[in-house]
Amino acid sequence: MLRNLTLTTTLLLASVALPAQDAPPLAIPVAAAPSLGTTNAGRLLVFATAAEPGAKPEEAIDVSPFSPNATYVAAREVSDLRPGTPALVDTNTDAYPAAFSTLPPGTYRVQALLDRDHSYNYSGRDGGDLLSPVVTVTLPGPVPTLLLDHVEPAADDTAMLARLPAERRKPLEAALARVEPVEVHSPLLTRFWGRPTSIQGWVALPPGYAEGKTTYPTVYSDGGFGSTLASARMSAASMTAMMAKGDAPPMIWVYLDHHIATGTHEFADSVNNGPVGQALVEEVIPALEQRYWMDARPSGRFLTGHSSGGWSTLWLQVAYPKTFGGSWPTAPDPADFHDFTNVNLYEDANFYAGADGKDHPLVRKDGKVVATLRQFGRLEQVLGPYGGQFASFEWVFSPKGADGRPLPVFDRATGAIDKQVVAYWRDHYDVAHIVARDWQTLKPDLDGKIHLTVGTADTFYLDGPARRLKAVLDGLGAKSSFRFVPGKDHGNLYEADGDRAALTKQIAREMYAVARPDRAQR
Repeated sequence: MLRNLTLTTTLLLASVALPAQDAPPLAIPVAAAPSLGTTNAGRLLVFATAAEPGAKPEEAIDVSPFSPNATYVAAREVSDLRPGTPALVDTNTDAYPAAFSTLPPGTYRVQALLDRDHSYNYSGRDGGDLLSPVVTVTLPGPVPTLLLDHVEPAADDTAMLARLPAERRKPLEAALARVEPVEVHSPLLTRFWGRPTSIQGWVALPPGYAEGKTTYPTVYSDGGFGSTLASARMSAASMTAMMAKGDAPPMIWVYLDHHIATGTHEFADSVNNGPVGQALVEEVIPALEQRYWMDARPSGRFLTGHSSGGWSTLWLQVAYPKTFGGSWPTAPDPADFHDFTNVNLYEDANFYAGADGKDHPLVRKDGKVVATLRQFGRLEQVLGPYGGQFASFEWVFSPKGADGRPLPVFDRATGAIDKQVVAYWRDHYDVAHIVARDWQTLKPDLDGKIHLTVGTADTFYLDGPARRLKAVLDGLGAKSSFRFVPGKDHGNLYEADGDRAALTKQIAREMYAVARPDRAQR
């Protein structure tokens, strides 16, 4: 992309010095190149990280939940960023993990990013973000104006495939041509939002489908937090290739996209996101069953999903037990709020720390805590008000506040839990509570339909709430299936014996056995 060299030279001469102790807070100027348009808006982020030996000077800088304090970030909202008029980012106020002025003396790499669609909290940098080059500076010392001079390209299939080894890439390339897009207009959601609204996804069809001689069991799969319509397409292609190879039984797979501007709606009926579950059951599924050769009966409709998608498919099974023949969630988000990622929402007073003052852990790796809820919450707050995991939970679970936004379940500054909001969460979205409360009504249509798998070393401690859900079901005398896979974490749960999709294949066979007990693959 062409750059305005005259403006670049002028801006690089502009700099600010890091303050000495007791000096005014540091503000780093960020400007936009004329080639990027006359005005820009969004969440302006400035990153700083130590220049480690061996690091490539131009390598992009990002934050990571697995190393929450490795990168410092400061932010501000901008509504009218124009070429030639830098915006000053105060790096001491809205900053994480601390003010930039507290950085120890040394060499640092800094970069600016304008998150124009407020999606960084959800997906990190993505197509359309404006970026500056990475600049190496010595602190304390001058910090040049950071010039936003290029646009992050949108991820495409070619880029995604290029990162795969050839043996995985070739089958996917062929399968991508065979998957079909889904977009079903929803009158229910259109009325809720006051604008045309659809539910989208991708469909994977089994070998021989075009012959049209039979119907097939159908699986509705929901992605985890961070999934998109593009990732749903890749998942559909993977399943198409798997079925073509004979590694999975012949079924129709619908990979749904639950990503919205505020995070994920998780197909949960919500006062903030609308009647998404109802739209799926009453509008999307009937439309698809008219279009495709689907079984169109509960014993041939199944649900599965990972992480947030795992919670989604659990909730859908409980909320609409007559519609679906079984749910196979993997490592679902908490389904019992007595253990909401190590927080007992009903008994604890603070989301960040226990009564002993020790911070609650959130992320573990190789048996060690690498991030706490306090770190995650504070980082999410700096990155922006939309799209983060905690904010997404509130857009799904919380009642609506007077300002039209969902009420926060905890105070981001102090961690104090709002028990009135928790009570609303319990009555509408605590799956274990709802099942226990309504078991006599749910039992005829729900008993035996929950099949959950989670690793005992789950990265986000999601084995804890899964065990609680199992205890509730066992106490009710319910039939269910729970697998706690020793040593598996959130990312490697599906792997076994060198096969990255082993669990997917096992779940597919179990579903097929329900729909076709006389022809089940073993």
